[in-house]
Amino acid sequence: MAGNILIVAGEASGDLHGSNLIKALKEIDPALKFYGVGGEKMKGVGFSAIEDSKNLAVVGISEVILKLGKLYAAFNKLKKALDENRPDIVVLIDFPDFNLHVAKEAKKRKIPVVYYISPQVWAWRKGRIKKIARLVDKMLVVFPFEEDIYKKAGMDVEYVGHPLAGIVSCRLSKEDALSSLSMGHGPVVALLPGSRGHEVERLLPVMLEAAAIIKREIKDIQFILPLADTIEQTFIEEIIKNFQSLLTTCRDKFKVTIVRGRLYEALRASDAAIVASGTATLETALMEVPMVIVYKVSILTSIIGRMFVGVDYIGLPNIVAGKWIAPELIQENARPELIAKEILKFLGDRDTRNSVISELKEMGKKLGSGNASKKAAEEIYSFLKSQESGLPLQAVSRGLRSQKL
Repeated sequence: MAGNILIVAGEASGDLHGSNLIKALKEIDPALKFYGVGGEKMKGVGFSAIEDSKNLAVVGISEVILKLGKLYAAFNKLKKALDENRPDIVVLIDFPDFNLHVAKEAKKRKIPVVYYISPQVWAWRKGRIKKIARLVDKMLVVFPFEEDIYKKAGMDVEYVGHPLAGIVSCRLSKEDALSSLSMGHGPVVALLPGSRGHEVERLLPVMLEAAAIIKREIKDIQFILPLADTIEQTFIEEIIKNFQSLLTTCRDKFKVTIVRGRLYEALRASDAAIVASGTATLETALMEVPMVIVYKVSILTSIIGRMFVGVDYIGLPNIVAGKWIAPELIQENARPELIAKEILKFLGDRDTRNSVISELKEMGKKLGSGNASKKAAEEIYSFLKSQESGLPLQAVSRGLRSQKL
């Protein structure tokens, strides 16, 4: 009998991981049906979206307030789906402030909940773990240190590795990547300003100012901007056009090559990167590109964040490594001159560059063997079948493994 799986992935990264999860689940059981909240990548593998994830992506308290109407409407659609098209299981991917409300509604209806890519309780509002333990039946974590945290809370938890470890790659050499992107042979800096509109509005102008400073030092420097699926190219082009209009001489102007759907090619071509804090920092790290991590949020979000954040780093590569690998320039420190200074170090000091690349290689080893989506799919499918059969999860898992053999 076909199983119905409701998935909620509320951001660009969740859409990516959700699409790979669906592909892996379909390999196990092609009859499974998927619906809920997702984006273009999930739709491309047979997902039926009742709401597009790009409409819900938010950063910080102030942006949540601006999007409350859309978030509330999407939440109501999901509640209706839980009642009228009852799923056999709910799979939540990241996006915790929204997804924990969905988990609560599923729990009310006695629908089992699996959480994939868990809320980062180790970094932000640790008290949430008690609520999570009440609402979530199975937790699938992507960082090795998360497993113990959830075990101590009494949860059924499995470490599956990080899904990016299995998909971040580029077969092209640097020379071939440059050629495929129609770029010259000067040094290349990638600009990754984020996947949400407000992020880009805050960060791209700062990145462009940093780029202008770098251009004054390195005349043949090139800049490439890989677009997130959730961002319109015209939006980026308008910001760049407005910035260029402020430059006083033609000599100061520089070109930014914009590409879509070619992130890993762009990173292969790059010698350094300026990256908005988030999933893109891990992708850049796995491509072994030295980076500066930048971030700016509203004043309100910053004040609240400083009260509740409980980690020494905000950049995921630094968190995974447990030490500084990539410089972090946050809020008032996200200034063009400081960003440019760090990038110029990577471009001008071979020893510094090689040391950082070596650290990035070691960090990458901590993200698992590269089959996280497959492992997560197997755990979800075993959980689904245990719910249907009433058998213990361990027995179902052993049965599925023996079938493969």
